[in-house]
Amino acid sequence: MLFLLQLLIAVFAIYSALEFPEEIKLLVPLGCLFLMLLISRLDSNKVEKETSRKDFLKTEMDRFTKKDSMAGKEQDFFTVDSLLWPKNELLLIDAVHFILKDLGFRISTGVNYHSVDRIVTIPETEKAFGVEIMLCEKEADRSHPKVLRAMQFEKEKKANEKTFLVAGTHVHLPLAEKSHANHLSKELSDLLIRYNMSFITTHQLYDLWQKAKGGEIDIFETFERVYSHPGGPFFMALI
Repeated sequence: MLFLLQLLIAVFAIYSALEFPEEIKLLVPLGCLFLMLLISRLDSNKVEKETSRKDFLKTEMDRFTKKDSMAGKEQDFFTVDSLLWPKNELLLIDAVHFILKDLGFRISTGVNYHSVDRIVTIPETEKAFGVEIMLCEKEADRSHPKVLRAMQFEKEKKANEKTFLVAGTHVHLPLAEKSHANHLSKELSDLLIRYNMSFITTHQLYDLWQKAKGGEIDIFETFERVYSHPGGPFFMALI
């Protein structure tokens, strides 16, 4: 698509040089050349990001090939892609559900509520989370519809339930840039602290998943920490 646009601009530049008045016949081609260089730069950045994403997923696929089940490999590969670069919120919800289930949590769809994506319970305890799963083009902010749902859940939840937001943020950034990005607006952070609601990014959830599968952490103990967390961005407490 970008190549065709560049071609169209080049044709217009040639036409303007031949047909336009003398005083602008040089300015228009120069302007066209600038646009072509700008489009080329944008295309290059897009290719670099896509290459970075594919290289990461290839690495993950190579690691998953050590597993016995081909179906399991494909599921894990799809889950990682949907978790870190989700195409839509439904795919993100499914990916988070799969990971939490794979980690051994008890999960339900929260049929008793109209304002929560999942109810997640720590096994052998009564400690549960009302999990809101949100997709954000950039950082998560207070105006997101899932924040309103989280506030509604705060009014409906039981005494043993805690509101927990899981956000796929900066979905178009390469992983190397995600670690330096701001994932939470100050207004939303203040709101979460005020109401004792905790927040984590899907990138952080992915890291927890890998550490738990590798035996580096006890995931249930980690979520006990989330449960007692005073609110706000929990991933900051992990650093």
